[in-house]
Amino acid sequence: MLEVKNLAKKYGDFTAVDGVSFNIERGEIFGFLGPNGAGKTTTIKMLTGLLKPTSGEIIMNGQDLLASETNFKNARRVMGYIPDTPNVYEKLTGWEFLRFVSDIFERDWEETRQIASQYLKRFNIFRDADALIETYSHGMRQKLVFTSALIHKPELLIVDEPMIGLDPKNVKVVKQIFREISESGGTIFLSTHTLAVAEEVCSKIAIIFHGKIIALDEVDKIKKYTDNKEQSDVLGKNLEEVFLKLTEESEEEN
Repeated sequence: MLEVKNLAKKYGDFTAVDGVSFNIERGEIFGFLGPNGAGKTTTIKMLTGLLKPTSGEIIMNGQDLLASETNFKNARRVMGYIPDTPNVYEKLTGWEFLRFVSDIFERDWEETRQIASQYLKRFNIFRDADALIETYSHGMRQKLVFTSALIHKPELLIVDEPMIGLDPKNVKVVKQIFREISESGGTIFLSTHTLAVAEEVCSKIAIIFHGKIIALDEVDKIKKYTDNKEQSDVLGKNLEEVFLKLTEESEEEN
């Protein structure tokens, strides 16, 4: 579904992302973890076309997205993106914003309105959809952005820190939505600091540190090793403890 090969982004002498490679199968929830400044958001911006890579390949459904602007444009039609900050037009109502997004994806509004209604009700903001977005709380804006990213039924959903501003009830709703998307054949690229969520919903995880992937495996397997060691001294621990161990070891080696 999505294959990334030796993806790199440099700013002068500084390398933000250094030869990142991974493969995500259709229907998979792929966790992309790392501390602040590790290269997560830079990688996401390259995947979504917001940044041009210095080098590397991004292949989606067999198409090299960097080969032409047309390829990337076609990929964006079947891609949903939820950024870490809910950027919305405050002078629009919720419905007006959703229709604007529907028009961008060139979708029939009557169809997308029905899909939007379902998600707005699940997030408990359906009654607020006629209000101006400037009156929304941060959590309400986040739920609106979630809805806007899902109304065109994307094949690939790219999510950067989805749980910011959400209460426990809506965190549960988001996790359930992720599972439903995966079960229906959709693919999710999930970047998060909430390791418990990643451990619960992801089938595979990559850990990026200082721009490089230091671990890449299925969740159960990645919890059984640290760095390149065959046996882990945190065997059987949760993902958070393994993550901290791996990043600490990589920091000591640099």
